[in-house]
Amino acid sequence: MDFSLSEEHLMIRDAARDFAKTELLPGVVERDNKQEFPTEQVKKMGELGFLGMMVDPKYGGGGMDTVSYVLAMEELSKVDASCSVIVSVNNSLVCYGLEAYGTEAQKQKYLTKLATGQSIGAFCLSEPEAGSDATSQRTTAIDKGDHYVLNGTKNWITNGNSADFYLVIAQTDKEKKHKGINAFIVEKSWEGFEVGPKEDKLGIRGSDTHTLNFNDVKVPKENRIGDDGFGFKFAMKTLSGGRIGIAAQALGIAAGAYDLAREYSKVRKTFGTEICNHQAIAFKLADMHTSIEAARLLVMKAAWDKDQGNNYDMSGAMAKLYASQVAMDVSVEAVQVHGGNGFVKEYHVERMMRDAKITQIYEGTSEIQKMVISRGLLRD
Repeated sequence: MDFSLSEEHLMIRDAARDFAKTELLPGVVERDNKQEFPTEQVKKMGELGFLGMMVDPKYGGGGMDTVSYVLAMEELSKVDASCSVIVSVNNSLVCYGLEAYGTEAQKQKYLTKLATGQSIGAFCLSEPEAGSDATSQRTTAIDKGDHYVLNGTKNWITNGNSADFYLVIAQTDKEKKHKGINAFIVEKSWEGFEVGPKEDKLGIRGSDTHTLNFNDVKVPKENRIGDDGFGFKFAMKTLSGGRIGIAAQALGIAAGAYDLAREYSKVRKTFGTEICNHQAIAFKLADMHTSIEAARLLVMKAAWDKDQGNNYDMSGAMAKLYASQVAMDVSVEAVQVHGGNGFVKEYHVERMMRDAKITQIYEGTSEIQKMVISRGLLRD
């Protein structure tokens, strides 16, 4: 058992930490206030390889392991969770899904652009009546011989307006239920594809979340991912890895909020001394740090499982379930440590508290994670 990081891991972590401080921190409050997509920051992340970290170098990726990816996700999330969710979706859902299950032609056409940051991707599963219940797809893809005709609506899509390519899950044969679902690669420029209004969100306000409408969109047969009926398995397998990314995001939010609270406690004085010297605050910091360390071990274990080729359904679900709760608990306590200043935007912790909540919801709610874990426990 070895808990140490390699030199390469440390270099990646430090590079992400430096980038977050120099490129993401300036303007992060303003982007949150204005709900402004971080266009320049995303472009730079693409140039540095953060958008295709685990993709094989022959497709333009970094060829890194999952541990490297979660280290980078944590550091980026300490500063700007809106940017880190863009990294997570592009890496964990879009690039991974295409590389693992796409054809060589699909990889050459789409993955090479996504891995280098030349293009951005989006993953389209959720619908008005198909969030946690992913089997209830109302979006349809009717087989017309050499193409499919796509109709329906997708909700809460990260990178909704900024993406170039979309992985869309749709029902082809309702009689077959989840076995009649397929996954398709859809290009933004295609006729009938429409981006709906931007959501006005509680947190991660710098990422653009939209409803998407598909009105008789013609999708070539070669843009279907996998065999006919593979779509549901594709979505579930892809989301299992995505949960590791969101767990790392939650960990980063918690760690970032803790760092700010600890530093603030060293300079803020009450009753003639720094507040870190009051047991009430010191014990808060002790609890925060302990829970973060526990979350980090769960996240790293899930990443390690994935890298080792082990089944990571349960470890990923446990990491996301626990880390997202830690993100909420620690960010709330960070606001409390800051007192009145914690309620003020310039101190960042109120934004982190708002950003933390979504980690308990997207890519599988906490309740869904408990279903995954309990089924795994009771399977044998």
